[in-house]
Amino acid sequence: MPEGPVGRTVFCVKFQRELPGLDEPPFDNELGQRVFEHVSRDAWAMWMEHCKILLNEYRLNPANPKDQEFLVNQLEQFFFGEGAALPAEYVPPKKKQ
Repeated sequence: MPEGPVGRTVFCVKFQRELPGLDEPPFDNELGQRVFEHVSRDAWAMWMEHCKILLNEYRLNPANPKDQEFLVNQLEQFFFGEGAALPAEYVPPKKKQ
């Protein structure tokens, strides 16, 4: 059973269908509003996992303005562009059998 009420739905740009949306914009700017209006909770969860990979593989510092700019560009590509590629050196963790 899903937790809590379904609430609002959005036509998700990632999944191309109506899905539960975020409860609030993730940022207080135009991009945050765009994500709020067009990205589902599930797609946002996918981005958060992708973002962790980027932070770790590129050893980014979220407090560094250049690294923030890189992440914002990646987020825009992930949802509204061609998609964001994983770092070339990235090796997914082995699945436990």
